[in-house]
Amino acid sequence: MDNNNPDFDPQQSLQLIESMINRAKDKFAEGGFMYLLWGWAVFFLSLTQFVLLHFFQYTYHYIVWMFCWVIVIYQLVHMRKKYRKQKVRTYTDYIIGYIWLTFVVLIFLLGFLIGRLTSGEYYTHIVPIVLALYGMPIFLTGIIMRFKPLIIGGIGCWLLCVITTFIINYDYQFLMIPLAMLIAWIIPGYLLRAKYKSQ
Repeated sequence: MDNNNPDFDPQQSLQLIESMINRAKDKFAEGGFMYLLWGWAVFFLSLTQFVLLHFFQYTYHYIVWMFCWVIVIYQLVHMRKKYRKQKVRTYTDYIIGYIWLTFVVLIFLLGFLIGRLTSGEYYTHIVPIVLALYGMPIFLTGIIMRFKPLIIGGIGCWLLCVITTFIINYDYQFLMIPLAMLIAWIIPGYLLRAKYKSQ
């Protein structure tokens, strides 16, 4: 099909859109690496924070999240190399990219706002809020890619954020984050990788 031909009939237009979506799906399947990288990183960091807070009552238990900056730098370098090799970006690529950019901006904004507005007890509220936010990019990416494990993962994050509000001892609320990582990032990440390898 000639993409420069302006005289597409409706069927050709649908085929073109379908091929663009499938191409984006293929690339994100390859990029399932990022789901696994962040999924496992957040999984272990949240468990470490729980151990520091619950067993050692360490005041600066949140310091473990500073390690995320190392991953952010690695991701930026990785994405820069990837986009240099990538010759074509579809409209779907842009939409999904901006969804995740919005998510990252909101995570940092929330961290700043909660720290500023809730004094020293911010961590008693942060887990359900973060889980609600985690669900947004996962769910929308799953809808765009038409990949059910991501859709289920996003809904799972929203259910966990509600369940978390019923956990009285907020130390244990931190255990909901690694569970959310398994449901929303790690399992879909491995399924994406498997799908990519089977193609």
